[in-house]
Amino acid sequence: MSQIDFDALLRLLSFTPGEPMLFNSGLFLVLFLLFSAGYALLSAQRAKAVRLLYVTAFSYYFYYKNAGAWCCLLAVITLVNYFCALRLDHTERPAARKAWLWLAVGFMLGQLAVFKYTDFAIGTWCDLTGEPRPDTPALPVLVGISFFTFQSMSYIIDVYRRQMPATRSLTDFAFFVSFFPTLLAGPILRARTFLPQLAKPLCVTQQMLGTGTWFIIVGLFKKCVISDYISVNFVSRIFDNPALYSGLENLLGIYGYALQLYCDFSGYSDMAIGIALWMGFEIPANFRAPYKSDSITDFWRRWHISLSSWLRDYLYISLGGNRKGRLRMYFNLFLTMLLGGLWHGASWNFVIWGSVHGFALGVHKRFRELLGHDRHYQSRGIKRFFAVLLTFHLVCFCWLFFAGTSFEASMQMIGQICSNFNPQLLPQFLEGYPLVSALMVGGFVLHFLPTAWNGKAEILAGRTPLLAQAVLLALMIFLVVQVKGSEVQPFIYFKF
Repeated sequence: MSQIDFDALLRLLSFTPGEPMLFNSGLFLVLFLLFSAGYALLSAQRAKAVRLLYVTAFSYYFYYKNAGAWCCLLAVITLVNYFCALRLDHTERPAARKAWLWLAVGFMLGQLAVFKYTDFAIGTWCDLTGEPRPDTPALPVLVGISFFTFQSMSYIIDVYRRQMPATRSLTDFAFFVSFFPTLLAGPILRARTFLPQLAKPLCVTQQMLGTGTWFIIVGLFKKCVISDYISVNFVSRIFDNPALYSGLENLLGIYGYALQLYCDFSGYSDMAIGIALWMGFEIPANFRAPYKSDSITDFWRRWHISLSSWLRDYLYISLGGNRKGRLRMYFNLFLTMLLGGLWHGASWNFVIWGSVHGFALGVHKRFRELLGHDRHYQSRGIKRFFAVLLTFHLVCFCWLFFAGTSFEASMQMIGQICSNFNPQLLPQFLEGYPLVSALMVGGFVLHFLPTAWNGKAEILAGRTPLLAQAVLLALMIFLVVQVKGSEVQPFIYFKF
């Protein structure tokens, strides 16, 4: 009988830089199965406090595997927000309440600025002044920091606005901040809708199990089969060296990136929703077929819904929204999206991406006013077809800057498309990339299927026997193993 190599096991379970523990990794699958057994046992005993502490401990370990000792920052953010919210609840004087609010918000924005924007600020200053960059080690960009920071900020702001009371239970609040399915890449939870679920008796119905399994299967397929394959085998090659490829290949590379990014991020969100359902919790949908949008406004109602609604409720409205005149409204829209771009990363490319979206939102709003359309207007027939086509290509244009390549590389791709298109190369492309072509066509076809079909699939999944669900999930894992590369591909939004 072979002996267990405890040193190797310890190394496997310890934090290793550059080797995060992802939903699509074998290590997470094994640990989650063990975690689920303990969770089921505690749930059966109806020990709420112990169960919440158990999940919180696993969440901290999950973050430790992805960020190392910086997982302590979660505890600091939790304690600061918890105590500041309690003081807000016990304070009536407006000045004092604002002081407690800004203490919490300032702390969270401060740590976000330090860990995410310090190097960008130093680099920009050195470029403007011509001074040499200091030879100091850069701080790590902590995975998930943008998500749990915004999540915590929404709580303290809601308490300040008296839209919810401050929770008295530190256990409940720590659970909310660190909840591992959403910790690294959202969706961004709202305390006023999530915390009340903790007060209810735990109830995991067959429908929740089935729907959760469906979401996990769909998420794995999106991420590991579609997104990872077309990224490794086509899209990354185009974006790394656009000059080596024709304009047609560059354009198809942009289409591929649009699909890759959607399948990657929505795949993560789907898996997060599914895992949460397995545990008895409901979290909001983060995507609603965004490429079906008939306007840029409609796109932001469908894409990264938890972020777009956060920016609307806590930034745009706080800036004055549309209450201070038309010009101020346009400025607020532009500034909100510019800051939304910076939220994604410390790069001028994200500034450009956010600025273009902010400008486009303002143009659409003015265009809608001139036509006399209200905010619920939707085009029909041939108008909708061309509106969807135009919106999709505007979004794809913006993805050029979002992809993380240099501004020069983005312009090079546009130049190749405009000057060296060569449509006659399409048969050669289809022959050279048969599986990539099939996955891209199939991915977009699935995306544009009627929304009602997905709802019916979720209901059907809930009625499927547990054994059949297990078989389907096992088959999907087998498929993932067959198509995945030698290395597990990280989720794109982990860097934000």
